[in-house]
Amino acid sequence: MDPSVPILDLAAARPRRDANDATAIEVDLRLGAGEVALVDGRHSSRPAWLADLCCGLLPLSGGSARFLGRDWSAMPRDYAAALRGRIGRVFQSGNWIDFIDVATNILLPQLHHTRDDPSDLRECAIALSCAFGLPGLPLARPGDLAANDLARAACVRAFLGDPELLLLESPVQGRFNNLIAPLLDALAAARDRGAAAIWFTRSDLVWRDPSFPATHRLRLSEHGLAPVGLTT
Repeated sequence: MDPSVPILDLAAARPRRDANDATAIEVDLRLGAGEVALVDGRHSSRPAWLADLCCGLLPLSGGSARFLGRDWSAMPRDYAAALRGRIGRVFQSGNWIDFIDVATNILLPQLHHTRDDPSDLRECAIALSCAFGLPGLPLARPGDLAANDLARAACVRAFLGDPELLLLESPVQGRFNNLIAPLLDALAAARDRGAAAIWFTRSDLVWRDPSFPATHRLRLSEHGLAPVGLTT
């Protein structure tokens, strides 16, 4: 990967969120290797749309959205699906398949999007589970797992496969502050190998922490994405 090519490049990207919504919002965000955008999502009713935009899941009515130098809108569907295997995401909504166990939920995105060896993936997932405070890969179904452990499992799923872009949608959800330390450790390791990340937060504790390793601080609202200072 050419280091001069940004990992994520949203240039005046104007998302069309549904057939009747040609929004006038234009989003500009450029992230290179090791960069982290901390996004205050407390002023947006639908923060997940920005993550969808980064993944090439929203059609555009203008501008462009590129990942690893490739324009999402210009890629064949199969190629785009494979490229999404290089994005790790903690979904604010959970996005669990209820009728299969959490371990399979964790492994499934990598099994679907990549050709990585399933045994190697399982070993990596076990190691990540332990790093996030789980005793191993959870075998319970999502509805049977404690909320705190499910939040940990969501982080395991996001970091599995050494993704080049991490989209962390309110990963501590204002309730699981004991997740912050292992998340920051995992994020530091990902940055060291050249990944970029967007951490969406609704937590005042996270937003106002001056030690948070953000290279960009932005606020997401119904009017778009705007850079802000630490004290605002």
